[in-house]
Amino acid sequence: MTTHLALLRGINVSGHNMIKMEALKTTLEAIGFQNVETYIQSGNVFVDTEEENAAAVGFKIKQEIFKVFGHEVPVVVVTISDLENCFKNNSFFKEKDIDLKKLYVAFVSIELRTDHINDLKMSQVKPDEASIDKNKIYIKYAVGAGKTRFDQKYIEKKLNLTATIRNWNTVTQLLKMFQERVQK
Repeated sequence: MTTHLALLRGINVSGHNMIKMEALKTTLEAIGFQNVETYIQSGNVFVDTEEENAAAVGFKIKQEIFKVFGHEVPVVVVTISDLENCFKNNSFFKEKDIDLKKLYVAFVSIELRTDHINDLKMSQVKPDEASIDKNKIYIKYAVGAGKTRFDQKYIEKKLNLTATIRNWNTVTQLLKMFQERVQK
């Protein structure tokens, strides 16, 4: 069995794409996923399956959500090492006196090259900052996520991919949950 973490984008936000987590859990169990566990209402779902291919798992989840709930929901599937690397490779996290409330991670659907940072045209969203680490973009907001142009839509438009953003507290909790599942 392989454990996957599916990050659903844009569910239960401002009354749009509403999906109850219990209904999502039941739906995913019905198509063969095991040990389905959700974390908060924003669409963080752990599943166990014989399928090792993360993209295949994400596609299956996306299809079933559309079939059952009628919502077109992008899904990005990440590994435990993706989450661990958020702590190892995020230079903003290592800054002295960093305000963790301003740190976010955009998980993206493809592996990026470091030169993709040029495509983000960060000068248009200053003073926000970002750095790229494979399938993640580490973000440090100057003011906060609610007062920036540098959001998921901006990233998707500039890089032509699927992205979903999680705050630092959520990333921390998801890693803890992943580690607990792996230790069982």
